[in-house]
Amino acid sequence: MSNSPNLTLPYILAAQAQKHITHNEALKRLDAVVQLSVKSRTATVPPPTPANGERYIVAAGATGAWSGQSNRVAAYQDGVWEFFVPSLGWLAWVEAESVLVTYAGSGWQIAFSTNPASRVGVNTTADTTNKLSVKSDAVLVSHDDVTPGTGDVRINLNKSSTVKTSSLIFQTGFSGRAEIGLAGDDKWRIKVSPDGSSWTDAMVIDDTLGRIGLGTASPTVRLHVNGGVRLGAYTVAGLPSAASSGAGTIVYVSNASGGSVVAFSDGTNWRRISDRTIVT
Repeated sequence: MSNSPNLTLPYILAAQAQKHITHNEALKRLDAVVQLSVKSRTATVPPPTPANGERYIVAAGATGAWSGQSNRVAAYQDGVWEFFVPSLGWLAWVEAESVLVTYAGSGWQIAFSTNPASRVGVNTTADTTNKLSVKSDAVLVSHDDVTPGTGDVRINLNKSSTVKTSSLIFQTGFSGRAEIGLAGDDKWRIKVSPDGSSWTDAMVIDDTLGRIGLGTASPTVRLHVNGGVRLGAYTVAGLPSAASSGAGTIVYVSNASGGSVVAFSDGTNWRRISDRTIVT
């Protein structure tokens, strides 16, 4: 064997004359492909005045001195272009794009990029659906105190159209149990599920007038409850301050004189809804 298996570096053979030629040829190859950084990977013709040592990944359809050298590394050394066939897994920094690329056998592709990155996994592996995946006991999103920013912080969930969904899903064992957001329309919903398959709207807020529906997706007043409402129950002695509770507060009094009753605060006293007499 007269060359190394990976970089095809020429070996110095026994009793070989002019050994320095073989040695220098190997050094030239090492200088061209080790710690590889290329000017670009999109050029199809050589630059008119290349500097000694400049390297490029030859793009498809190359012509002139690069004709037929697609995907190879072209290195300008000692006044001539030399071409190196990449092996699977070679890495190269592309200066024009500030990205790291790797040779995948049929061509070069981005190996890693700070912006954009096709997938990011933190303590776990991202996939084609969950391109950002984090495995952690907690995740913190804080306001920008370095730039500095405004002091605000927001998480934006943007959907493409009204009929699509933008939401937060809460799971148990990767099976959905609750969902909040815009699910299939522009009404804000809180949904719950016992099994991740069947879902029930617990609350819906109308997107036009801000009406709240409990048990209904079409509230007709500010608060629309489709079902019974259970008020907080108190004894007469245990009633909170009517003034502190505020006028209009409604409670259930279990032991009022004359029988249990629903009462309201007028801002000073608790009064029976039935006849407006003060609860005693």
